[in-house]
Formats: sequence, C-alpha cells, structure tokens
Amino acid sequence: MSKETLLGKIERQEAVIGLIGLGYVGLPLAAEFGKEGYRVIGIDVVQEKVDQINAGQSYIPDVATQDIADLVDKGKLSATTDYSVLQSVDVISICVPTPLSKTKDPDMSYVIAATDEVVKCCHKDLLIVLESTTYPGTTDELIMPRIEECGFTVGEDVFVCFSPERIDPGNQQYSVRNTPKVIGGATPACVEIAYALYSKPINEVVKVSSTRAAEMVKLLENTFRLVNIGLVNEMAVMCDKLDVDVWEVIEAASTKPFGFMTFYPGPGLGGHCIPIDPLYLSWKLKAVNYNARFIEMASAINSEMPYYVVGKVIDALNDVRKAVKGSNILVLGVAYKRDIDDLRESPAIDIIQLLQGRGATVTYHDPYVPDLGHEGLNMKAIELTAAALKGADCVVIVTDHSQYDWEMIAGNAHVVVDSRNALKGVKSTKATVVTL
Repeated sequence: MSKETLLGKIERQEAVIGLIGLGYVGLPLAAEFGKEGYRVIGIDVVQEKVDQINAGQSYIPDVATQDIADLVDKGKLSATTDYSVLQSVDVISICVPTPLSKTKDPDMSYVIAATDEVVKCCHKDLLIVLESTTYPGTTDELIMPRIEECGFTVGEDVFVCFSPERIDPGNQQYSVRNTPKVIGGATPACVEIAYALYSKPINEVVKVSSTRAAEMVKLLENTFRLVNIGLVNEMAVMCDKLDVDVWEVIEAASTKPFGFMTFYPGPGLGGHCIPIDPLYLSWKLKAVNYNARFIEMASAINSEMPYYVVGKVIDALNDVRKAVKGSNILVLGVAYKRDIDDLRESPAIDIIQLLQGRGATVTYHDPYVPDLGHEGLNMKAIELTAAALKGADCVVIVTDHSQYDWEMIAGNAHVVVDSRNALKGVKSTKATVVTL
C-alpha cells in the first residue's frame, strides 16, 4: 500500500517535502511547492542561506523576498543544515550543483554527498527525485543501488525519479510554474507519484519512459544550444575575416519563416547549463568508445571566444596607437547574461584575467555585481560616470544589461569593443566602436 499512502498524502497536501540545495534551482522550486500548501524543509550546507530563508529573505533575484517571508510566516517553508530532518519527510528533491572538474570531467561529489545523507534517512513511503543535471545513467547507477542496499524495493517501498531542472535565471516569461517539467522514473509507479506531486505547482508535466531518457532530455536541450552558439560564434569569426557584418547577416537570415532559428555570437558561454551539461554527455560516451565531435568542437570554439574578444581589444588599442600594457580598460557587465547577478562560468572572468595578464589596468561596472571575488579576482565595481568612461582607453561591453544607458556610454567612451552588439542603433556615438 506504499504507493497509495504516498499518493494520498500528496493529494491532501500533507506530504512534507525535503529539498536539498537552495540555490537557483532549489529555492524557486521550494517557493512554488510552498505556495501550493505543502510544507517544505530546505537543506543547504551554507549557513548564511539557511539564516536568510528563516529570516524571510530571498537571495535569488527570481524569487521575491515577500513570497519567502509569507511562506515562512505561514510555516510552509523553513531551512536547516541538519540532514536528519529527512527522516520525517515524504519527498526528497536533490538540487545540488554538478560542476566540471579542472580536467572537464563530471564532478559528482555534491550528488554523492547528498545521496549519502538520503541513504542515512531513507524510509518506506518516500519519493526521491534527482534534479541536478548529470550524465545518462546517474540515477540508475549512483542512487538506486544505494537505496536497494538498504533493503528497500524501488517502485514498492521507495520511489525514484529523475526530473531535469529547466530554470533560466532572469527569464521574465518562463518560471518554474509555466515551464513544462519532464519526469522519468525507475518504474511506472515512480512516475505516477512524481507526476501527482509536480502537477500541483507546475502547469504541464511530461512523462518519459525512464530516468535515462529524462537525463538525456536536458543534455539534448543544452547540447542543441551549445552547438548552435558555437556555430554562430565561428560565423562571427569567419565574417570578420571576410569583412562582412555578422549582425547584418543574422538579422537577414532570421527573416526566413522556417528552418532557421536565431542565435547570436558573444564573448563566450556562461551559466551552469550550456557550457557544462553537454560535456557530461561527451564524458559518458567515452566509456562506450565514442567521440562526441560536435560537442567537443562547439565547446572548443566557445571557450576561445574570450581570447577572441581580447584580441579585438588589442587591435582596437593598436589602431589608436596604444599598447594594451598600461592601458585603462573598463569592462561593462560581468554576470554571464543580462539582468542577473550570476557569475557561474562567466566569460567576463576570463576576459578580465587575460587583460590583466597582458599588463592592463582593468576596472569593471555591473549593476548586479558590486563585488567580484571570484576565481582569484578581488575587485569592486566602480561607479559608471561620464568621467569613468572618458578615463578608459577602451570600454569592453561583455554583458548587455538592460539598464545601461547606451547613449551615454557611446557618447563618452573613446574606444568600445562591443561583444553583444549593444550599441546597434545608437546615433550619438563619439566612440570608435568595434563589434565581433
């Protein structure tokens, strides 16, 4: 009767949800479950996050502090660093990071550590859902055996699923609630329970046949984007060599009403998903003696883009008879994309370090990132003023935040390397503008 017991709790909103990892994925999901009336206990190893949640504060831009405060006041959301609370929950959702190691191999340490804690607290009538992006086979190979070693039968006593997160930080149109949720289970009963649960806070839930299929869905989504971004980045380089405006080419190509999807070049890839997830698939395929050539090539092209941008800076300075060494360079935007504060895999980090390595004095401004203590950097954002722009030998636009006043920037800078085509249409420019 384990399945019926758990389904009944879910339907009556009596199920208690334990959510491991309260970052960009976990906190928005916790908030949506709480709004549906479920009691959510968030678990994170960072005490500061736990304290902020319990004080009714959000540290994720996509989650309103008022929503967190309301849920905490109603007793629907709490946070702790103590994993033993998992003994009293009915659902465990694992939303921990899955970065790459320095050798670009999957770093599964966070998933393994979370699973170790789940195993200690495992009990009957429990749904376990892994949401962390990973390689196909992770759920079957890392989680299910550990559960079964405890004497439980998956699909009867304990239910195991994989459901890839699809969070897009800063996206004002698609949130947790209106982004379809994919679910693959170890057994049909596992899928049935997870479907019943996620159908409450999410408008559309899509079932697939297995955990491996669900794991592969996320990798296909981000490999599609990786390859196409790599293609358009290479197109930008080729257009530059042939003295063709790549932005004009893309704009014209996008008028085709079928068979073409618009992608734009940029300074490199950032965020947790696109630069990393496809390499999980590439790594896994090496075990079956297959080389994922498209993935490897696209990743290499995208990884080279910060060097390409720095080359543009060097050339732009040379054109005004200045060396990069000793030049004052102002970087605009260090988050990996517009209107968020996320620094994960941001190409701005590489660009700043490459410029510093060539002897430039680098400052930055980002309205979302006042302090840049990341990957060896220790910088504070400067105030973006006309004087700061005029004092820079070169301004590099890395992130095109919507609140930037492009007219003011173009009207006061001397030389601009615009990696986002942000100054398109700006008429009152006094700067020499170089695009990709």
